Amino acid sequence: MHGGGQRPKRPFAMENYPAPARALVAEMAEKAATDPARAVAYQGAPGANSHLAALGYAPDCVPLPCFSFEDAIDAVRNGLAARAIIPIENSLHGRVADMHFLLPESGLRIVDEYFLRIRHCLMAADTVPVTSAISHPQALGQCRHYLRERGIQPVSYADTAGAAALVAERRTPGEGAIAPYLAAELYGLRLIAENIEDSDDNMTRFLVLAQEPRVPQPGVGPVMTTFLFEVKNVPAALYKAMGGFATNGVNMTKLESYQRGASFAATEFYCDIEGMPGDPAIDRALAELEFHTKWVRMLGSYRQARPRT
Repeated sequence: MHGGGQRPKRPFAMENYPAPARALVAEMAEKAATDPARAVAYQGAPGANSHLAALGYAPDCVPLPCFSFEDAIDAVRNGLAARAIIPIENSLHGRVADMHFLLPESGLRIVDEYFLRIRHCLMAADTVPVTSAISHPQALGQCRHYLRERGIQPVSYADTAGAAALVAERRTPGEGAIAPYLAAELYGLRLIAENIEDSDDNMTRFLVLAQEPRVPQPGVGPVMTTFLFEVKNVPAALYKAMGGFATNGVNMTKLESYQRGASFAATEFYCDIEGMPGDPAIDRALAELEFHTKWVRMLGSYRQARPRT
């Protein structure tokens, strides 16, 4: 995804999805092509949680399903969609997408965030009692008590909404899918049970990406700034780099480390802080950070969808 060699324009390469999903992808892609300014690209089959996130974030948008996170980002880079909405972390499973790898090379900026409560539904093509349920392994694991109590056999599949499309295509008696409620509506399935997850605190945070940064306007409420940095290879480098945030009273809500390449010598960090450049305390903290790091790369400042403090 380097700027020098762009990928071909293939954000909806969904050849591996069942026929009902492929038909919807073609229809949605055609609609998005007529109004790219309203298009919001997301990863997954029609009916996925990211589809729900796009509609929840921008109800008047034109959702554009894409095969991978890279394809959703490329849709924005290539002008097929004005924005992309990408899951960044889940309350139960931690980091979702490797945005610290994808975003810096894309040239896109974070302009907003959105939180989606994840709810799982059981659906089927007919009225025959369900004996097996197809879904993504994470969704199956999050509904294991419900499935076990009813003697329903879990069957792994790569995608929740794709599983619903498969059930709609095969129409095998006794075969169901666990997917968002939107998938039942899109694929003409019967909704058997809603909110079947074992835990009610399953929340996913999404980032909204665009080609140009969008500076939050005064009065919009608490603001978040996201950036990456690489520490110098010296003792106590991270401690020194973080000192400016503590001394200037800047709240850091996320700090994740990761390795780029196979050397294990250079540690990079993904960071969220409250506030934005232009605030004197933030500017002082960032200046001290830059002094103790090899580089700092700002990814965007945006309104907090949920206050952190």
